[in-house]
Amino acid sequence: MAVWRYRNFILASIFGELKGRFARSRLGLFWSILHPLAQAAIFALVLAEVLGAKLPGIEDKAAYPIYLLAGMAAWALFTEILTRCITVFVDYGATLKKIAFPRICLPVIVWGGALLNHVLLLLAIMVVFMFMGHPPGLAWFAVPVGIVLISLFAFGLGLTLGLFNVFVRDIGQVMTVVIQLWFWLTPVVYPLQIVPEHLMWLTHLNPMVALVGIYQNALLLDQWPDFMPLIIPAALALGLAGMAFVVFRRGSAELVDAL
Repeated sequence: MAVWRYRNFILASIFGELKGRFARSRLGLFWSILHPLAQAAIFALVLAEVLGAKLPGIEDKAAYPIYLLAGMAAWALFTEILTRCITVFVDYGATLKKIAFPRICLPVIVWGGALLNHVLLLLAIMVVFMFMGHPPGLAWFAVPVGIVLISLFAFGLGLTLGLFNVFVRDIGQVMTVVIQLWFWLTPVVYPLQIVPEHLMWLTHLNPMVALVGIYQNALLLDQWPDFMPLIIPAALALGLAGMAFVVFRRGSAELVDAL
């Protein structure tokens, strides 16, 4: 398999890209952790302190910030893989024309870099939770299930759209709007319980509801996920990943010419 043969190139590229992204920055890689933490802190400040947002049935003042950080972490993993896979072939078009290597390596590098960022973010969140008096419980071991399913789903969707984006550049622009709408249709900054009954059908169609819920239940409630609601998102993630490789194999031959 090309990915395995070029594993050293992929690993070197992942770490090289991370170093290059924060070159000449004193905090370096920590910016990739601080950005989502700062975003979650702003949401928590505005929604919890200013608007008085609370989680139903939970009196702990730290509950909402913890819920928000958990959801934002899951969503950050999804969007980083998805958005970067959509544009990766266009971004590295000049490289593809000059250097001969398997094209599939580029989205895999994106995937690996996002996973590395995510693990560092989770470690930072763990420290933040401990300062809040909320140490990690055993249910944290369920988070890798969420990581696998979310990253597979984002990678499969992103790789497929990324290939189409080479031929129809409007896809990247449309997905920017779609992802923003998708965020607000997913219970990240609000609990699922407050969704009006007549809009609940939207949550049933949204696979990210169950996937983000893995993080929220594990990190806030120390609860293991209910695997029944995960059957469809898991099947969708595996199906998209498999379809992405089939589409890529058929369309990769024309990739460089289209760039």
